[in-house]
Amino acid sequence: MRELFYLDAIKEAITQQMEADSRVFLVGEDVGVYGGAFGLTVGMIEKFGPNRIIDTPISEQAITGMGIGAAIMGMRPIIEIMFSDFLMLALEQVANQAAKIHYMFGGKVAVPLLIRAPSGGGTGAAAQHSQSIEAIMHHIPGLKIIMPSTPYDAKGLLASAIKDPNPVIMFEHKLLYKKVKGDVPEERYEIPLGKADIKRSGTDITVVATSLMVHKALAVAEKMSKENISLEVIDPRTIKPLDLDTIISSVKKTGKVVLVEEACYTGGFTAFLASEIANYAFDYLDGPILRVTGRDAPMPYSIVLENYIIPNEERIEEAVRKLF
Repeated sequence: MRELFYLDAIKEAITQQMEADSRVFLVGEDVGVYGGAFGLTVGMIEKFGPNRIIDTPISEQAITGMGIGAAIMGMRPIIEIMFSDFLMLALEQVANQAAKIHYMFGGKVAVPLLIRAPSGGGTGAAAQHSQSIEAIMHHIPGLKIIMPSTPYDAKGLLASAIKDPNPVIMFEHKLLYKKVKGDVPEERYEIPLGKADIKRSGTDITVVATSLMVHKALAVAEKMSKENISLEVIDPRTIKPLDLDTIISSVKKTGKVVLVEEACYTGGFTAFLASEIANYAFDYLDGPILRVTGRDAPMPYSIVLENYIIPNEERIEEAVRKLF
């Protein structure tokens, strides 16, 4: 099997879906002639033309509204929000329109819309271009949310998201784009939404991590294996719908759990997950549910301060050792 970068796996997935289904098109700021803010769509306007790779004005609300309208009319739009932070500008369209239309029309209308949003920090892009806002979107009924951590997962989940009749938000961590490579089949394939993946099996402690944090958790697991400490690392891949069964089964086996996310501590996705674990696996726990998260502060421009905000391997290891 060949290896692709995370960015290239996403590009291949979009390309293959557009080749297979004429209803699929991509729209966003600078996705056409410029080739995307991160170079993901380079060459695609030449391949598919300006009617399917559509450059837009700088208006996230208009982009999202257009995508919703096209989806309602039977198309399969992919909209790109240049930075996930800018979803806040489109929140009315996402929360009050895309997420609710199916229900407000008694199930007679589907909204098969895929919203792609590069997210996360670590690039020195400061407070308005570095946020992890998945918990905000997680709170809204009617949305599905995927956060692939590997090229393989990114391609397969994106393919499923395009075909889903519901609005799906795909958060793509910017540091994964050109730094993480992995095996990716050339042919089209789908990974079902709502199915977690056990990235590393273990027996002592369950570590549930999302997006870029999966790789940091795996690095800690590898390091601690040299001390005969066995960590089971689980990547939910889809945080909504959530494969709680896989996580609970692991917690029942290990009796201890550490939850890791880049987003800030207060109101984070892992706070919800901790509540679910306490509800369904309390009697199996041999210690407190520990969370390792970003700190409660806007992302600083300073790299030194940014590194202080974002969870690192040392903080994950520290949490693991507290459970022994």
